[in-house]
Amino acid sequence: MKSLYKRQFAIMAGVILVSFALLGAAFITLSYRYTVSERQNSLRHNADYIAGVAGEAITSSEELGGFSMKAALFRPTVEAVAEVTDASVLFTMQDGQIIYAGDSTGEQSGMVGQYIPSGVVQTIYTTGTFGAMSDLEGIFPEKRYVAGAPVLLPIQGGQQVVALVFVSAEAGSITEMWRAFANIFLFTAVVVMLVAFITSSVTSLRMTRPLKDMAEAVRKFGHGEYETRVSCGGRCDEVGELAEAFNAMADNIAQSEARRSEFVANISHELKTPMTTISGFAEGILDGTIPPDREREYLKVISSETKRLSRLVRKMLDLSRLQSTEYVTPQEQFDVSEVMLRVLVSLETKINGKHLDVDTQLPDDPVQVWGDPDAITQVCYNLLDNAIKFSYEESTLGITVTTRAGKAYVSVRNHGDTIPPDELPLVFDRFHKTDHSRSVDREGVGLGLYIVKTVLNNHHENITVTSADGVTEFTFTLTLA
Repeated sequence: MKSLYKRQFAIMAGVILVSFALLGAAFITLSYRYTVSERQNSLRHNADYIAGVAGEAITSSEELGGFSMKAALFRPTVEAVAEVTDASVLFTMQDGQIIYAGDSTGEQSGMVGQYIPSGVVQTIYTTGTFGAMSDLEGIFPEKRYVAGAPVLLPIQGGQQVVALVFVSAEAGSITEMWRAFANIFLFTAVVVMLVAFITSSVTSLRMTRPLKDMAEAVRKFGHGEYETRVSCGGRCDEVGELAEAFNAMADNIAQSEARRSEFVANISHELKTPMTTISGFAEGILDGTIPPDREREYLKVISSETKRLSRLVRKMLDLSRLQSTEYVTPQEQFDVSEVMLRVLVSLETKINGKHLDVDTQLPDDPVQVWGDPDAITQVCYNLLDNAIKFSYEESTLGITVTTRAGKAYVSVRNHGDTIPPDELPLVFDRFHKTDHSRSVDREGVGLGLYIVKTVLNNHHENITVTSADGVTEFTFTLTLA
């Protein structure tokens, strides 16, 4: 398997190589063309300059065929140009016959008497200039750049071509400066690529090391080491965010695992207690330990514990349904005040059994809200049943429904023992009971408020609880229709 480090390094190295290849090709091409163009322009300028000097040196009364010129003026100029530019100079008659040839080393008599190709001569007569890579049909031993210009002599009514001047330079001398530029560029490119490769390697390694650490942490986490965390090294980039997200996920999983363990312990306890009671009393009846005259009394206990087990199983099934990912909360309009009153009527027997007064503060008009009427009915039933259960005898049970800012606020209030502040955050946990001895809440299974919280979470609503000076109040919200 290819590692991410190798792939990342290969991609970055490939991008760098391709970039420098394209940049190098563009630089070399453009610099070559620029260097050659500059050299060609220089040769053309020199040809024009020598032609101008020659034109001033020739007089109309002198014989050109005998090379009758002001030699003291013309020859030093030609030799100086040849020396400075490292070029060869040819001077020809009107028909292209060479009458002078020289370079930086001096005069070259071997070319004298040869003829410049007629096509080249004709080009100068037609266009006034010539420039090309050529050996002039064997005059030069190799191809070189040649620039030509006419020597003009003013006459009455115009100018007359009396001679031709050619300046040439070897191709090697033309590209010498370009080669120097290219060498500098290539050296610089190699250094920059080395630095880029090293930087890319270090960056890729630094990027992938936290990922390897996270992979190792995930493996440990999979083996039950829930305390494993990833150190992000104070990084503020995406890798640091990923490490922080992993640590947050690990914290949540660890908390979930702790809650799961607690849940298993609680459910085991809730199931074990009634089952032990049922088993003990049933065996006592069967083996005769319990006298016949008391069998009815213990059968009632067995029936009560059986009903308790049934309630627990039913609550667990309801909770499983509410927490299912396939469960979708129905959304329809209903009057929450009507729901609360209907639940209150269903609990009338329990209210009268404790001789409670009911203080209802409900709006005169219906309070239409969105949600699942059956689920909200269960919420109201659990809250009212819980309030009745922990109310003092002959105290007041309060029910309030108000509306503001697009929300309906439903409150259930009772007078009873104050819930300790450290217990308030835990009242919605599974199997949590404020009465740890279970002497008061014998009929409960510790899932009522947890189901309330789950239903309201499915509705994206909130519930709060306050308890002070013997007054405990639960308030939940619903969205107004």
